[in-house]
Amino acid sequence: MTAIDVHGHVTSPELFKRFPMPPSLADIDGMVEQKLAVGIGMTIVGSPVGAGTMVPVPGLDNYAQPADQLASFHEWVGETVRSHGDNLRGYVYVNPFDDDDALAAAAKLLGQPEFVGLIVNTSVRGEYLSSPRAESFFAMAHETGAPVLLHPPAEPVGAAAMNGHLGLVEHVVRPCDITAGVASILFAGWLRKFPGLKLIAANAGGALSLLREKLDLAQLRARPGGPPVADQPPVSDQLSSLYYDTATPSAASLRAAASVFGPERLLFGTDSPPLTAPLPSSLNLIDTLDVTPWQRELVLSGTARTLFDLDRA
Repeated sequence: MTAIDVHGHVTSPELFKRFPMPPSLADIDGMVEQKLAVGIGMTIVGSPVGAGTMVPVPGLDNYAQPADQLASFHEWVGETVRSHGDNLRGYVYVNPFDDDDALAAAAKLLGQPEFVGLIVNTSVRGEYLSSPRAESFFAMAHETGAPVLLHPPAEPVGAAAMNGHLGLVEHVVRPCDITAGVASILFAGWLRKFPGLKLIAANAGGALSLLREKLDLAQLRARPGGPPVADQPPVSDQLSSLYYDTATPSAASLRAAASVFGPERLLFGTDSPPLTAPLPSSLNLIDTLDVTPWQRELVLSGTARTLFDLDRA
């Protein structure tokens, strides 16, 4: 069985001239060959920072990218996907708080067969997507029907409190940004307003699988002036409307995700590149799940093939 990896990253050679980055992001051929060797036939790739970098650079604002620079980056992604047509598809990066012109440009790119989804950050400059400023983005995602990978930003909420410890930022704070960021989306009601949204929470949803009951308790403490709690269904019911990738090194986290969200909501993902963990370990984690062979096939490829409409693409 050939697996489909919904969480991979690539970066153009031009950006390597400007920013420090892991070398694996530039080795497209090597990435494809390594994945094929272990049975991963396709990877959906993109950048959670567009034409920026996840590595801290003093003075760099990833959200202040000129339109022509971002267009050039997407042109490179499209060319890269076309040159590896059997093995790659692309995400379109967009700032969910950007203006109508930028959102329209992202929607237009989705008309190209190389691009099958959107990738956005779970917070932008410390602001979660519960903000009313994200409504135009969610409306666009709903209208296009594109799956959206919710990815933590280079500078997640709370990063500054880690006093420059990059390991803590990468492996602790970013999953927390997913947890809080997705929770804020649920409480903002975007899934109720746009019920066709196809949202994918990275890293098995962070800690969301452990917080189902806590989300409902949080709902009981409604903000002043909000609708009566009795008139609202439990917010945790929305968890089963999302998808979650398996890009986590934790078997316990993955089993919790399968139990709480359901294996049919899981999508195989590695976060590789840039992560350098042995690819077989990502596949072996799927074997630790208490699922049927049919459900295992859904996790590895079936759900992704349908969600991204890869047969048509």
